[in-house]
Amino acid sequence: MEIRNGMPANALGTEGWHKPWSGPNGGSCVEAKKLSDGHIAVRQSTDPDGPALIYTKAEIKAFIQGARAGEADFLVH
Repeated sequence: MEIRNGMPANALGTEGWHKPWSGPNGGSCVEAKKLSDGHIAVRQSTDPDGPALIYTKAEIKAFIQGARAGEADFLVH
């Protein structure tokens, strides 16, 4: 199976998805899954059959570090 951006998230299986950013939003969350090749898949929890975005570990690390540093604060202001 070719893993690529936009592929159906359900093609990656149902096990191993986590909601690391769950909050008081009624269950509408982002889910992430570490893939066997080291990539990280991200999907919308309310649409588990929808598209998955595939990131490298370095991309996820940069995103998390940037969010911690306040670089994404403009999204909530």
